[in-house]
Amino acid sequence: MDNKETRKEELYSQVIPAGKRRYFFDVKETRGGDKFITIAESRKLFDNRTGEFYFERSKMYLYREDFDKFKQGFENALSFIATGIEPPPVVAEEGWHADDVDSRLDDIDFKY
Repeated sequence: MDNKETRKEELYSQVIPAGKRRYFFDVKETRGGDKFITIAESRKLFDNRTGEFYFERSKMYLYREDFDKFKQGFENALSFIATGIEPPPVVAEEGWHADDVDSRLDDIDFKY
């Protein structure tokens, strides 16, 4: 089943303008009723070859089971910026190791 079949329209959307960037927070729902968040960044860039502006967009999906850990990781990063003190890491699920991230991400093509 592809993504178009599993997702419904947005239930909520918020745009955050930030200079040449825009951040989009959208709440969507699967056909099964599970809510999730998409977070997108759109950047206005200039193409020297064509002499025109264009938008580059990056997107991530955040699912309900990950909300708390994502929030804690974000708060940890903000705390570190504010204090310079490294907070304790977010506890990983059993069977998952931080060292696995690099090897898993090597095979993913993030350009779409």
